[in-house]
Amino acid sequence: MHQYIVLKIEMPSWNTTEVIHPVVLADDNHRVLIDCGYAGSLPKIEEALIQHGIMPQNVTHVILTHQDHDHMGAAAAFKRKYPQAQIMTSVIEAPYISGEEKSLRLIQAEQLQQSLPPEQQAFGEAFCNMLRNIEPVRIDRALTLDEELPFCGSCRVIATPGHTPGHISLYLPALNVVITGDAMALEKGKPVIANPQFTLDLDLAKASMERLFSIGAETIVCYHGGVIRKEDVIL
Repeated sequence: MHQYIVLKIEMPSWNTTEVIHPVVLADDNHRVLIDCGYAGSLPKIEEALIQHGIMPQNVTHVILTHQDHDHMGAAAAFKRKYPQAQIMTSVIEAPYISGEEKSLRLIQAEQLQQSLPPEQQAFGEAFCNMLRNIEPVRIDRALTLDEELPFCGSCRVIATPGHTPGHISLYLPALNVVITGDAMALEKGKPVIANPQFTLDLDLAKASMERLFSIGAETIVCYHGGVIRKEDVIL
């Protein structure tokens, strides 16, 4: 059995509702959760897993595509409750997720805060405080770029820097699917750069998006936006 399962989780975020799409890779020996949602989203992640017949205590690995709060915010809570799950991310992202280095997103937000107009100062400071309060999580294994992982036949770690320096995506040849994290998003069914205003290196992000397209996978799964098929891609 080799399959991927796209979860759909709704979370309140700054007076709106965000929909995120973590993915589970399932084979005979592994249950791999890719990205772990916002801080406070563990109950919804558990509920979504159970709805798809996956017991959270059977999750063997959690792969974090990058350091942003909506991808790793619940990782520490997940690890604390389900210590059998091995936390993995790229070697570049690992020190930021583990708390050894200050979050690049927080650095960016603090720098932006200095130039915000007065009416946006309160929101900006609240955003900075939210980032400061994200709980770090110890990384059990740092992944090298282009590494092959033994999930669903083969799971290739694809370097997709730009949104953050060590952002990774995943390619599963046997399932003909690419899982993008924030290397790509869908807006009204169209592939776009995810949050370009927060992307740390826009040129690298554009190159990473092109790299994902060049793989030619039949299916692309975006954390923000969900699933798109190759034949439906309109650039």
